[in-house]
Amino acid sequence: MKNPRQSAFDRFFSVVRRLRRECPWDRQQTHRSIRHSLLEETHEVIEAVDRGDMDHLKQELGDLLLHVALHSVMAEERGRFTMNDVLHTVTEKLIYRHPHVFGTARARSAREVKENWEKLKLAEGRSSILDGVPKTLPALLKARRLQEKASKVGFDWKNKQGVWKKVEEELAELRRAERTGSARRKEEEFGDLLFSLVNYSRFIGVHPELALQKASAKFSRRFRRMEKELTRRGIHISRAGLDLLDSIWTKHKKTREREVRDADVRHHPMTR
Repeated sequence: MKNPRQSAFDRFFSVVRRLRRECPWDRQQTHRSIRHSLLEETHEVIEAVDRGDMDHLKQELGDLLLHVALHSVMAEERGRFTMNDVLHTVTEKLIYRHPHVFGTARARSAREVKENWEKLKLAEGRSSILDGVPKTLPALLKARRLQEKASKVGFDWKNKQGVWKKVEEELAELRRAERTGSARRKEEEFGDLLFSLVNYSRFIGVHPELALQKASAKFSRRFRRMEKELTRRGIHISRAGLDLLDSIWTKHKKTREREVRDADVRHHPMTR
């Protein structure tokens, strides 16, 4: 029964506590058992953001908040910490790391804010500027975060030309490893090439994780269109042969590129 004097947050938290007491499934869960679901819910939030779907975002943020509440209630049951402790900790951290807002420090740009943020984290007892990058981050995102952190203390390339030269060097090393190296050497050189490309992405203002996600989505769309055309022709994809597959792929690619060009022309200010 809804209590009209109870806040939405208190009502939500009382529901979570009751589920932990009375629902057999919820009662069985542990921090580790819902770990994968927390990651899935995070990706669903990101998906809603990418689509610009506010109704879906509202729902997914609720699902993500449920995981925060569940982890907090599990800890509370063991006497480790409570949700109030979680809220107090993050509030104090926000105040401490924003002295230009809550104190007397000055920050004239977003870059200065980020630099001060890293210095404050080191002052909290971290042994390395690179601490705090989760091991479970996707590889491209992790590489970017490590590079960003190193850049904040001046360990970075001066310009994109230097980075691109490094990309070319790593590509040459990978080719040499292909000819003469072991499987381990090829893996190492391929990793170095990817790391260099991620570095270059920072200098041209491209997020590598998002770029690869979009490239994968584009490949998927084109492949599915190719499958549909083969179905219309009554040909099973496994019997189509590479020449036919390639010709259909190229046709759809050119069609899409023409559609994009036409859309650009229609939306160009000079054509309005």
